[in-house]
Amino acid sequence: MNAPLNFSELEVGFDVPAVPGMDEKDIQTPCLVLDLDALERNIRKMGDYAKGHGMRHRVHGKMHKSVDVAKLQEKLGGSVGVCCQKVSEAEVFARGGIKDILVSNQVRDPAKIDRLARLPKLGSRIIVCVDDIANVGDLSAAAQNHGTQIECFIEIDCGAGRCGVTTTEAVVAIAKAIDAAPGLKFTGIQAYQGAMQHIDKYEDRKAKLDTAIAMVKDAVEGLKAVGLEPELVSGGGTGSYYFESNSGVYNELQCGSYAFMDADYGRILDEKGNRIDQGEWENALFILTSVMSHAKADKAICDAGLKAQSVDSGLPFIFGRDDVKYVKCSDEHGVIADPNGVLKIGEKLKLVPGHCDPTCNVHDWYVGVRNGKVETLWPVSARGKAY
Repeated sequence: MNAPLNFSELEVGFDVPAVPGMDEKDIQTPCLVLDLDALERNIRKMGDYAKGHGMRHRVHGKMHKSVDVAKLQEKLGGSVGVCCQKVSEAEVFARGGIKDILVSNQVRDPAKIDRLARLPKLGSRIIVCVDDIANVGDLSAAAQNHGTQIECFIEIDCGAGRCGVTTTEAVVAIAKAIDAAPGLKFTGIQAYQGAMQHIDKYEDRKAKLDTAIAMVKDAVEGLKAVGLEPELVSGGGTGSYYFESNSGVYNELQCGSYAFMDADYGRILDEKGNRIDQGEWENALFILTSVMSHAKADKAICDAGLKAQSVDSGLPFIFGRDDVKYVKCSDEHGVIADPNGVLKIGEKLKLVPGHCDPTCNVHDWYVGVRNGKVETLWPVSARGKAY
């Protein structure tokens, strides 16, 4: 955990939006609020699932960007470490005491490779993704220079259409190069099908994963044939973890959004046709906002606009209300349709963001609430770490 904050030296509304012991109604807005009970239930549920299916769970740190949340996932959910997307994120988690870190992305810039190679000195296992044999020599040179070891996953493009190789031949060739390179270790396969995570229907998501699993199985067999059986086959997200965990080939999950649950993930359907935020996972993350104007009879204006959230996956919805609706936003304002004029100035509302990852990245703090009281305050430790 981070060092305890000396709240006596902090002024609410200046440095932080709340302090422990404060009533929830007094939290300054807009800010991120965590329902700690819901968060803990989500974490335990995924942890129990992974354990029951013999899977490692490497939580996705890019979602919450918080050392404190990652530590909670270790404590309550038995997670084995984190994924992150950038070296700067990995640095934050390593310094925060996370001992098993995967940069689930390619690192090609020489300065970034050098920083990556330093990280094992902080006591963390460091794994990085590779999809180009030309990257191997640069990683090896940096590891040798710093006297460290960098472990490598070969990334397979199993349908996302982004990074990754597409043939077993390429996987085997890169694995051989890694195995022969000083300072490197071939550890496994990265096979995350990100493009299908938000497909509405369970059957349609399964069809995409069936294709991905077939590719991964073929790659694993190809590696075994040359004596390079992977230790880890990693992938799986909030919209697909049940497919990878029953595939017989994956042994590590990378779920992230399950812990907070956002509006875009919440709308996808489970095997029975139900929304996954109505039984499978609970909404634990909210943007707390206040009504600041009601000059128009049929609409209220709140203080959570574009600068308080990301709307790339759609607008937020107002939690627990069906009589009012968030319909529009600009930089500093959110427009709420209020046809019956029920909202009052100063009234606080909980918004479920459309996309939790980039929303969390624009805030400094999580305010943890339980039973109507502020229990804790956690910094968004890796906020802005995009390099």
